[in-house]
Amino acid sequence: MSDVLAGMALVVGLTIAGQPVRDVAPRLAAAKTAKCEFTLYTVGDWKDGNPTAEVKPKKLAIRFESIDVETGTANAAGPFGPSDIIVRLSTETLHFVQSFREGPLYVTTIIGRPGRDDRWPAVHTRHEYTDVSLPGYTSRPEQYYGYCTLEP
Repeated sequence: MSDVLAGMALVVGLTIAGQPVRDVAPRLAAAKTAKCEFTLYTVGDWKDGNPTAEVKPKKLAIRFESIDVETGTANAAGPFGPSDIIVRLSTETLHFVQSFREGPLYVTTIIGRPGRDDRWPAVHTRHEYTDVSLPGYTSRPEQYYGYCTLEP
């Protein structure tokens, strides 16, 4: 965060989830591991030429390791082994971008609003589409909602 914004936060007492704004970005920047659990998602499609979305309960766990905001890198730990990804830190968010050679793009954003139990709201989006839809596999655009915990 810029020194000007940090100074303004001190002057006006701006807080996020009861914490001064100046404390959010450093906590996100200090994370070396993020464990994310999502419990609700939407799946999109185009039916009869019209975009549609359906909200469903679904559990998804994602883990990011070796997070380094200085180099913009991390590893996504998954069922098929680790995957190198891009990391971007902003004033109030930590983004993880995973682009696959086969075409899909996954983006996970941890939002700088930690709760009392130190869980941070998060969104995970999958940009993907296949002609055939198979249960248990991503075949349409999906967006998951849940929380992440951060470890230094």
